[in-house]
Amino acid sequence: MKQLINKILISLSLVSMIGCTPSPTVAPTQNSALNKISNSNAKKKKSYFLQNQFDYFVNKELTPTVIKDKEIQKKYMDKVVDKKTGKVTYKDKKSDYFTLQETCDKISTYMRENPSDYNKSNVHKLEMMPVIGTTKKR
Repeated sequence: MKQLINKILISLSLVSMIGCTPSPTVAPTQNSALNKISNSNAKKKKSYFLQNQFDYFVNKELTPTVIKDKEIQKKYMDKVVDKKTGKVTYKDKKSDYFTLQETCDKISTYMRENPSDYNKSNVHKLEMMPVIGTTKKR
């Protein structure tokens, strides 16, 4: 009986491990007509939900809000002047690293500009839900 259980566990683990292996890449072809139809090594966009949501938040909400703050502009951004129109814009400094202080300053600026509303928060919604069952204190 133990041998049967061991064999089943080993076979299940092998099947699950085989499913985890990445798909092998196909050797590139020199035929340009074939590559136009189906590029075997084309990178497919994978959907990573959390990463996509974070990127959306940073690009659409955080950055436009933070760019307007004068203190952040002075400390962490480069001033870019358009030569034709003379319009001044600010862009993040290009560097290979970021500091924790920079992140804290940007988040505090965002929170100051967009205060949370208690009535719309999930905490308020959870507190308003009825309690299921009763509890007795001992």
